[in-house]
Amino acid sequence: MSRDMYRKLAWTGGDPRQVAEIVNNLVEGKSNNTGEITLATGNATTTTIYDERIGYNSIILLTPISVAAGSDAVPYGAFQSLVDQTIASTTTAYAMTLDTTDYSNGVYLSNSSRMNVRNAGTYNFQWSGQFVNTDTQIQDISVWLRKNGTDITGSAGFISVPNSHGGVNGHIIAGWNYFLELAANDYIELYWYATSTNVSLEFLAAGTSPTRPSTASLITTLNYVSPSASTNVYVSARSKGQATLKHFANNTADKTYGYIIVG
Repeated sequence: MSRDMYRKLAWTGGDPRQVAEIVNNLVEGKSNNTGEITLATGNATTTTIYDERIGYNSIILLTPISVAAGSDAVPYGAFQSLVDQTIASTTTAYAMTLDTTDYSNGVYLSNSSRMNVRNAGTYNFQWSGQFVNTDTQIQDISVWLRKNGTDITGSAGFISVPNSHGGVNGHIIAGWNYFLELAANDYIELYWYATSTNVSLEFLAAGTSPTRPSTASLITTLNYVSPSASTNVYVSARSKGQATLKHFANNTADKTYGYIIVG
């Protein structure tokens, strides 16, 4: 924690130069009620400001003043699978798996299929899958969500995957999004089944003629539906000489906020 220290008048007053300096500083917004605080890391959800100017009724206003505080504001995660995913039975539900983390802040993989959140709130979950059908008949698939191992009512969707034709496999890319209310440490998974074991999630390597990038078999994103960086940190408690800041689980260094104390 750091803060500015400007000259104050003694109780007996001061000479005209001292009075002019203090008044001019106040007119220019320079006062002794400001400071800086860097949020605790290690997935901490609170940080304490120690400042003798804080009282039980103080109002503390915060604003991000570092790049990390301004940009790394809310929980998010982006993941993908770079392998084929097959099924062995048409009467069994299978978890879609993920093997690559593209971005992660408070949202993470705890195993190959579980997307976990460290912070409670409303999240937007989106997914897309690249399906292939090697059968000569059109086949159907169904995809749905589980939260903490329990199917989410109403989350299932049905898709028909084109049949192979002329020696070319049938392909379709499908996906949609959900809004989810999650508690801290909840996890979600995508499950699916198909009417034929000839249907799978397919990873496609980069191609040539023309040059083109690879295709992930599965892509997911999970992000917090949130206010801005200036409102996701708030004062949850005040006492003489200190205040507790409540914030998202933080594991980012140098997340620094400026503050001003009023009252």
